[in-house]
Amino acid sequence: MAVDRVIATQAALDLIQVLHGKHGELMFHQSGGCCDGSAANCYLPGELTIGAGDVLLGEIGGFPFYIGKSQYEYWKHTQLIIDVIDARGGGTFSLEGPEGKSFHTRSRLFTDEEWAALVQAGLV
Repeated sequence: MAVDRVIATQAALDLIQVLHGKHGELMFHQSGGCCDGSAANCYLPGELTIGAGDVLLGEIGGFPFYIGKSQYEYWKHTQLIIDVIDARGGGTFSLEGPEGKSFHTRSRLFTDEEWAALVQAGLV
């Protein structure tokens, strides 16, 4: 059983395609909260340094999705579901801000079977 730790809704995938068409390669990082709140942020590769304190959760829309280790420890029992909501104005460091949209993170707990498959695959 293959289990994705991060997935995207069709609305998010559509927005990713728009951003990819405008900007080229992308990357995502689940923000830990601060001035931009706790959200999935979209960047150009190299705009945010990824290091030993980050965990690669998977890909959405063909682009890597990272989360900080401390947040990963809190969220590791959940599947992150990246969606899109309408947003007004700035306040985001993410590329979708000028589109009037914002990536929004939802989550759900993994089932016992999914969790067992992740453990067996060495993904937690």
